[in-house]
Amino acid sequence: MRLEGKKVIALVSDDFEDLELWYPVYRLREEGAIVHLIGEEAGRSYKGKYGVPATADYDFKSLIIQEYDAVLVPGGWAPDKLRRYPEVLDIIRTMNEQKKPIGQICHAGWVLISAGILAGKKVTSTPGIKDDMTNAGAQWLDEAVVTDGHIVSSRRPPDLPHYAKAFADLLASK
Repeated sequence: MRLEGKKVIALVSDDFEDLELWYPVYRLREEGAIVHLIGEEAGRSYKGKYGVPATADYDFKSLIIQEYDAVLVPGGWAPDKLRRYPEVLDIIRTMNEQKKPIGQICHAGWVLISAGILAGKKVTSTPGIKDDMTNAGAQWLDEAVVTDGHIVSSRRPPDLPHYAKAFADLLASK
């Protein structure tokens, strides 16, 4: 229970990659972390790409960011929606300014790009957004997981064991 007392935001919107949300959420909960699903509307059920639902515990606007220790951004097509909310970008920027762990996998890099926090960072993602990541000033690496300071990034579902462990290890060290 090394993460007991830690609170984590997991962002949700329709078309999230099911495994990229649920695998890290359950992994962190197994170690004692409190993980809240945060969406545009509290109580709304969002559907993953493969139909697995995720009901938001809280909404972006009422969230008190300072109460949380980290944030997870799943991949899928949800990041393209999430990055359009100023509140989501504020969550990412605040976590970045406070050097709190930020986890992103697959297409989730789009959210960090829109938040403007990747310049000079080493990251990975799905190869499909490699150009987006490098154009945002990041150094893109083709590795299962890349940790650069407080940002943990990963490519795709087969990398989830490495990603979830790296994120949990980083959160435990804070």
